[in-house]
Amino acid sequence: MIEVLILSIVQGITEFLPVSSSAHLVFISKFITFHQQSLSIDVSLHIGSFLAVISFFYRDILNFIENREIFFKILISSLPVILLGIILVQTEIIDQLRTLKIIGWTTIIFGILLFISDKYKLENDLKKNFSFKSALIIGLVQAISLIPGVSRSGVTITAARFLRFKRFDSAKISFLLSIPTLGAVSIYGFQNIILNEDINFSILNLVSIFFSFLFSFLTIKFFLKYIEKFSLKLFVIYRIILGLILLYLAYL
Repeated sequence: MIEVLILSIVQGITEFLPVSSSAHLVFISKFITFHQQSLSIDVSLHIGSFLAVISFFYRDILNFIENREIFFKILISSLPVILLGIILVQTEIIDQLRTLKIIGWTTIIFGILLFISDKYKLENDLKKNFSFKSALIIGLVQAISLIPGVSRSGVTITAARFLRFKRFDSAKISFLLSIPTLGAVSIYGFQNIILNEDINFSILNLVSIFFSFLFSFLTIKFFLKYIEKFSLKLFVIYRIILGLILLYLAYL
């Protein structure tokens, strides 16, 4: 149960903050051996985050007529990461990239890029300036997050900030982009459960969904309030420190 709680916290927080979930899982796994990190638990964790982001933005989703153009752009911009993700998983290339050295370097490099992007002062508005071109650029950049250590939320916020979007709108774009991505991951994972495992959802699956939902929802709420007042510098510093620790462990 404790392991599931830890995994739920890591999934819920790192999925939406501009830090890397892969970096945290690798770091934590150096000290804790996860015996309950099965495919069904992983799927449950993603389902929890998926339900959280839908619940948080339910007003935007229900008001589909007014926001239909934005959601269409979000859907189109999510295709690159979904399609490339399927290819990398099927070819098992993604597993070859999951090393301490790669995760350490990507955590630092993309943290620095986040810092540079956050320096832009000119700010675009989501409803007025989120064009198909912007959506395509952010969508293509999001595909880079398949490299462990990059961070999906981090790289999409970075891309949006380079395109001069406000911090709040950059985060909102990132969170909305997570809806089709998390949905695809959940469906793909559930399909693999049907093909490779007996469908035997236990209380641990329900617990992981609940806590992943809880921490994901609270993280989204916290982060959107935070960036209305502060820059992203704190997360940059955190990423660099974490990256250096991972590189130390890698080259030790």
